[in-house]
Amino acid sequence: MAEIILEAQGLVKVFETGGKTVRVLDGVSLTLSKGESLAITGPSGSGKSTLLALLAGLERPTQGRVFFQGADLNALSENQLSALWGRKIGFVFQSYYLLPALTALENVRTPLDIAGAHGAEKKAEEWLAKVGLSHRAGHLPSQLSGGEQQRVALARAMVSGPEILFADEPTGNLDTRTGKEMEEILFSLVREHGSALVLVTHEADFAKRADRGLKL
Repeated sequence: MAEIILEAQGLVKVFETGGKTVRVLDGVSLTLSKGESLAITGPSGSGKSTLLALLAGLERPTQGRVFFQGADLNALSENQLSALWGRKIGFVFQSYYLLPALTALENVRTPLDIAGAHGAEKKAEEWLAKVGLSHRAGHLPSQLSGGEQQRVALARAMVSGPEILFADEPTGNLDTRTGKEMEEILFSLVREHGSALVLVTHEADFAKRADRGLKL
């Protein structure tokens, strides 16, 4: 039986906006096994990105619990969560969030440098090569195309060897051809490494590549 890496129980998220109470999520439960991929789909405003944020511990649910490798994320301190994000959980977002003053290679190195990991330069070079950007290692984000910046962001997310990757609309800012290339690279890398994947996307073909789907 596959090891359960992520479990959500009865997730509810309520926002107060303009004096009104808005219930974005109402009792979502799910499990994700080690190495499994899940695509979350649904119309705009259905709570896709909110659910991803809850599953990753970026936000706290109004009700319900999230367990990552058996640990209740709601019970963890900010420091404990930060340690998880740095070592076991990777993120790729629609916006690339690269540090503008750092080169592509330096951006990929950043998580390793923060963790004080040995061999950071070599590992960052290896992951930059895996996304096909060795020749752009010394370039700043402003000198890279959108597709190249997203590949750097993916390499940065994977360089620490995460158990799970959360990808929120990773092709949302890319044209169709570049988006398809990003799909190929993302699924290839998570499968090669054995990472689980939680993907939020509005692209039906992208979602179909996941092992399972959840429509909100």
